[in-house]
Amino acid sequence: MLIGQYSSRVGAKKRVSVPKKFRDELGEQVIITRGYEGCLVLVDRDQWEILTKDIVGGSFIDKKIRESGRFLLAGAHEVEFDDQGRCVLPSGLYSYAELTGDAVFVGLVNWVEIWSEKKWKEHEEYIREHGDSIAQELANANNIQEGSR
Repeated sequence: MLIGQYSSRVGAKKRVSVPKKFRDELGEQVIITRGYEGCLVLVDRDQWEILTKDIVGGSFIDKKIRESGRFLLAGAHEVEFDDQGRCVLPSGLYSYAELTGDAVFVGLVNWVEIWSEKKWKEHEEYIREHGDSIAQELANANNIQEGSR
């Protein structure tokens, strides 16, 4: 299961060491792409297929589906790990996530997010400040869905 939080230094050649726990779970066929909130998303091949079906599974004439596809799929790259568990971050993704210095890897069960340390700290603060209201919105949404069954 992809859980936990780890830090790693991003090298001068845009190389970063992915935590061994995550590498072991993800396997060797890994996709990296843009994520929301300014992070990157790292998934294995099976999860990528599920994700892409969700993205492109709707109608081509739906603008939101096309935009989501462009955002996630256009930035996607297959990456390989070297013998030391490092991968090279594609330039566009490196710039998008502003990954200079330390990167923070966050496991979210089905995928791993990669954040710049600065952005992750800002996002953690946001979660601390808004966590209660976010949880309540989720509870309300779940109640609505359960009521419609």
